Amino acid sequence: MQRDARFARGAAEVGGTVTVRAALGALRLGMATLCLVALVARFVWGLGSATFTPGNFFAYLTVQSNMAFVVVSVITGLIGLRGADDPTWLDTTRACVLSLTVSSGVVFGFLIEQAGARGFRIDVPWSDQVLHFWLPAIALLDWIAAPGRRRALWRTVAVVLVYTVGWGLVTLVRGPIVGWYPYFFLDPAQVSGPGEFFLFGGIALTLFGGISSGLVAISRTRPLYERWAIVSRSGAASSGAATPGSATASGVSNPRRARVRAALSRLPGRR
Repeated sequence: MQRDARFARGAAEVGGTVTVRAALGALRLGMATLCLVALVARFVWGLGSATFTPGNFFAYLTVQSNMAFVVVSVITGLIGLRGADDPTWLDTTRACVLSLTVSSGVVFGFLIEQAGARGFRIDVPWSDQVLHFWLPAIALLDWIAAPGRRRALWRTVAVVLVYTVGWGLVTLVRGPIVGWYPYFFLDPAQVSGPGEFFLFGGIALTLFGGISSGLVAISRTRPLYERWAIVSRSGAASSGAATPGSATASGVSNPRRARVRAALSRLPGRR
């Protein structure tokens, strides 16, 4: 509890952090707006596909995680505008959502790489680029560097894995009914057999678990901005202490040094 309190006070101990938090709040609201616009644009773009249905669109893990990203970004943005720190429950939720968005981006990159080898085509409109790459990258940088972040709970990893497995099971049940799978490695007709299916599934779960664990571990370190601000403040204080005429330089603030100098001045032969 004491360590949690120390990390919670981290932002308050660094000068100018309230202003930075407010700027980050505006940035997060901007990210939420961009994400919402990209989701709508991706929906409209998908209308031109023969396999597109609203049900299939919302069945994508990327779409689900980015819808959650909009909600979380709005909440953290409004809190940031007030200059306040994020509550623990919110940063734990934020870690869950960020785990899903970052992992989905990595999986999407893998799908693009596999498209040519497996004989299927993947178009990447600007909305997909924003949802899979740009927003996750900016949000990850925000998580690493921004002040006011609390320590996310380790249960984040379990929540991410349970959600991912649940989503996969629903997809496997729904796939034969609607004749559509969001990713090739979930479609029995596009993998060589159970071995390849479980191989890809194991890699995906390892990826999701590893990214969520990394985000929780990062939350237990001081944000980069706070580290930089503390180092800068310490450097300024050291420079001020070494300035001629300052309290430290003159010995006024060091009684022991003053007593030593007084004793030396009374020795024979010293004036």
